[in-house]
Amino acid sequence: MGNAYLWTKTFHIVLITSWFAGLFYLPRIFVNLASETDPTAYERLLGMAGRLYRFITILMIPALILGLLLWFYFGIGAGMVWMNLKFFFVLIILGYHHACGKLLKQFRLRTNTHSHQWYRWFNEAPVILLIIVVALVVIKPF
Repeated sequence: MGNAYLWTKTFHIVLITSWFAGLFYLPRIFVNLASETDPTAYERLLGMAGRLYRFITILMIPALILGLLLWFYFGIGAGMVWMNLKFFFVLIILGYHHACGKLLKQFRLRTNTHSHQWYRWFNEAPVILLIIVVALVVIKPF
């Protein structure tokens, strides 16, 4: 497939890794926000969460574009069950990303209703989703 394929795949992997680093860290900030009582510290955490969310949203876009390029242009996984499942889980990950944005908005509006324990569990979702997607890509079980 050549160099174009390898560069596309390389940047896709790097961008996905960076995006997920943010998806792992953002809910940890939410854990702290949910239990913070000091207004100054709350504002600092809110600023951190906002900047991180913007950054990972910027990373997400080219990561998805490169993934679609690998799928449609290079034909990686075209018509394969594992790729259809991967696409399904990517949609779930996008939903998780969007949910993080909604939760951030609730923190900004001071309308958060979840405890810090809830956010600890919420933080586990991207780990599980990443394991599933990587397993589908590497093992190609179907």
